[in-house]
Amino acid sequence: MKTVFIAGATGYLGRYLCAEYSRRGWYVIALVRSAKTAVALAASSVVEAEATQPESLTGLMDGVDLVVSALGITQQADGVGYRDVDYQANLNLLHEAERARVGRFAYLHVLNAAALRDLPLVAAKADFVAALRSSRIASTVVAPSGYFSDIEDVLSMARSGRVWLFGSGLTRMNPIHGADLAHVVADATDAGTAWQDVGGPETFTQVELAELAFASIGAPIRITHLPDALRRCALSLLPWVTPRRVHGPATFFLSACAIDMVAPPQGTHRLSEHFKALRDAQGLEVIR
Repeated sequence: MKTVFIAGATGYLGRYLCAEYSRRGWYVIALVRSAKTAVALAASSVVEAEATQPESLTGLMDGVDLVVSALGITQQADGVGYRDVDYQANLNLLHEAERARVGRFAYLHVLNAAALRDLPLVAAKADFVAALRSSRIASTVVAPSGYFSDIEDVLSMARSGRVWLFGSGLTRMNPIHGADLAHVVADATDAGTAWQDVGGPETFTQVELAELAFASIGAPIRITHLPDALRRCALSLLPWVTPRRVHGPATFFLSACAIDMVAPPQGTHRLSEHFKALRDAQGLEVIR
């Protein structure tokens, strides 16, 4: 039986990765910071370690065939930033994988990283990818256009009665469900693919995303378009007037929404079904 070591196992994608590799008959080792967060995780074994502390990783990958890292942070906590996790913690994982002579290391990147390279989050990821691709370990980099979970904020805005968009709202994206993305990652590592850009089966403009969110809760469509100059102004001001845990994800969102985030389509999950499932799970009532 082949063994896969999954970092970031308790995150949105990590749980789907554990389930997908388990379904394919792999022995799944899930790396977690605390076993308390590993509830209902489809893993053969769970190991506790801090990837930011390389000494805690020693020996954990002995006998491992594949490492898959979905490790990263969306919001920077006090004392820990993108450089510490998205770059250095992943580099620590890579160094341990090299020591253990792991056969392949797969990493979840971000689509259009070159266009977003000036953002700290993307720069940290891109620098790790550069280190990974120069390693003696065979590598697979998968760059998704965005996750379904990223789009849930649109549903939250619709629930509040209005969706706010910058500019025309005509930039496009095709987000992918975590289960579909995990399937793509597993296929890519099985095939020895070096790099794969991937998106979901449906492409939407921002306006269409907003309309879908309103339709999913049966609410009237109320969209307000803000001047794009306001977005550019916010990009300049946010790092000066907000803590990094706020401006980090905010500047990524504001930058990404100004370009098309569309990649080759994969998967079967539909965003409308995801929105409806969220509506039913949360018992959302329409505010009119």
